[in-house]
Amino acid sequence: MSTRTLVRGGLVVTAADEIHADVLIEDGRVVALAAHGSDTAAGWTADRTLDATDRYVLPGGVDAHTHMELPFGGTFASDTFETGTRAAAWGGTTTIVDFAVQTVGQGLREGLDAWYAKADGVCAIDYAFHMILSDVNEYTLKEMDRLVQEGITSFKLFMAYPGVFYSDDGRILRAMQRSAENGGLIMMHAENGIAIDVLVEQALARGETDPRYHGEVRKALLEAEATHRAIQLARVAGAPLYVVHVSAEEAVAEITTARDKGLPVFGETCPQYLFLSTDNLAEPGFEGAKYVCSTPLRPREHQAALWRGLRGNDLQVVSTDHCPFCFTGQKDLGRGDFSKIPNGLPGVENRMDLLHQAVVDGHISRRRWIEIACATPARMFGLYPKKGTIAPGADADLVIYDPHARQTLSAATHHMNVDYSAYEGRTVTGRVETVLSRGELVIDQREYVGRAGHGTFVPRSTCQYLD
Repeated sequence: MSTRTLVRGGLVVTAADEIHADVLIEDGRVVALAAHGSDTAAGWTADRTLDATDRYVLPGGVDAHTHMELPFGGTFASDTFETGTRAAAWGGTTTIVDFAVQTVGQGLREGLDAWYAKADGVCAIDYAFHMILSDVNEYTLKEMDRLVQEGITSFKLFMAYPGVFYSDDGRILRAMQRSAENGGLIMMHAENGIAIDVLVEQALARGETDPRYHGEVRKALLEAEATHRAIQLARVAGAPLYVVHVSAEEAVAEITTARDKGLPVFGETCPQYLFLSTDNLAEPGFEGAKYVCSTPLRPREHQAALWRGLRGNDLQVVSTDHCPFCFTGQKDLGRGDFSKIPNGLPGVENRMDLLHQAVVDGHISRRRWIEIACATPARMFGLYPKKGTIAPGADADLVIYDPHARQTLSAATHHMNVDYSAYEGRTVTGRVETVLSRGELVIDQREYVGRAGHGTFVPRSTCQYLD
């Protein structure tokens, strides 16, 4: 039996439009929009009506960079697919794209199957996968073709972490050449890991062991150098390139230069680089460990370049790189040696609210907020228009958002499975009120009514942002 839901009286905000409209949902999809108060809207009947008066009606957020249950540094990210997707929903995100990991010596298939198993039957919202490519060889290059056919259409390579995920330039080039043929999109962690390891060793030898040195050794110039090198390798291969978690002004400049040449080079940044800085890494005692991630937090001066890149579309996407480790029992593995602190921050629940604060502060427009958080990640990773917009035929992933509510971000009230907040005590304007995933209520008036297993795997087409 079909069910109809009517979302009435809100300001519908998409990347393209802002309209006072009612939204009619049937069988998990948007079927129509009509101006609020119009004869068309007045004639609609529904099993359930949600009042969005004085609220925004947004497409559900698409977080294209999460790491649930990621093994790292002898431990695992503290959010499971169950806890992490529930927290995402609380923050207005209705689709995540997580990273399946290929272990060196194994095929891509083993890694992907392990991630299918982790996520199956427990997710509160829909999910898709990228593939981390740790071991490029003749066999895994052929596997890339098969994965693209299966809807795994993006592959992440690392210029960092020698001995773990690192690929040299030759392997990177071969993977890029393959993606140029099969339509996959290469995602790059662009830091010169070989040089960084030298600087880490030297810092530790000098007795520089505190968390702040994590940021000092992972120099902005080594992010910029790797970004430049990745762009040139992509040019040689004739492949598009997506640079993940861009943190530094110099790396933005490399991407801007490439885009000014008309090259298909794209950049992502994350809320932590927009709102946090090396000031956090330098917090007294061992507190700075909470903020250890790679690429690292930068001095505050870099933030202006990131906002400029987002406004001018040299950076297209804001994702979280959500990879939480508890302060007690995980981050403290690195007491006395910053290189042993697990790299990653929690943030999947905070992204939409922090970016709305950026609208309030005048950094970006409302439509640009939805573009960088919903529409472009969906287009970049082959999910559009099923995800990322509110239009007839789209999945009914909707957020009713109160733009006037004030909230204070805190570990005491967040839903991520981690014992601290990277934004503890920060007050922001705007709050998620109600969330629908494929027409089903997940959050109803600030109450969780979703269920583990509602979320389904979504196969993706190849990058639509190139069209």
